[in-house]
Amino acid sequence: IITEENIEIPKIEKGFVVSDTKRDILKIAVVERHHASEKVSVGLVEGIGLKKGALGSSVAHDSHNIIIVGTNDKDMLNVGAAIAKMGGGLAISVNEKIVDSLPLPIAGLMSDRPLLEVKESLDSIDRTAKNLGVKVDNPFMSIAFLSLEVAPYLKITNKGLVDVNNSKIVDLFLD
Repeated sequence: IITEENIEIPKIEKGFVVSDTKRDILKIAVVERHHASEKVSVGLVEGIGLKKGALGSSVAHDSHNIIIVGTNDKDMLNVGAAIAKMGGGLAISVNEKIVDSLPLPIAGLMSDRPLLEVKESLDSIDRTAKNLGVKVDNPFMSIAFLSLEVAPYLKITNKGLVDVNNSKIVDLFLD
């Protein structure tokens, strides 16, 4: 739950910051989903372990915006579109194909399916994430807390990167 600041030189391709799976530095995006504001923030996160594709969720504390972590923009976009199409949930995309998902159609937070069916789906999507290199326990719960702007130290929201201790939005890049 607690995140720390880590200053790194990002990987750049064709003038754009990209994920760097060799150093386990991935793109992370938060997409506002409640007021059609189209606000999106993009940052970098280290320590997830994902080697290919993208994963995302509409369960992202406390705002429950869509949060996506990925190795490439196309899979990240595909995950976001899948979550929107499901009316909320969890999704994983590899090579621009949704390889696993768990719909959460009740406010993007709860399922309308029987408990055992949901548990099997959650176990499956967690296994899929682990098979793609994710090294954190409970991958979707772990990314859900990356936007919890009341827990130290840095969090990402749809408004940007938040320095929790100083209660302010900070730049992703240093001068």
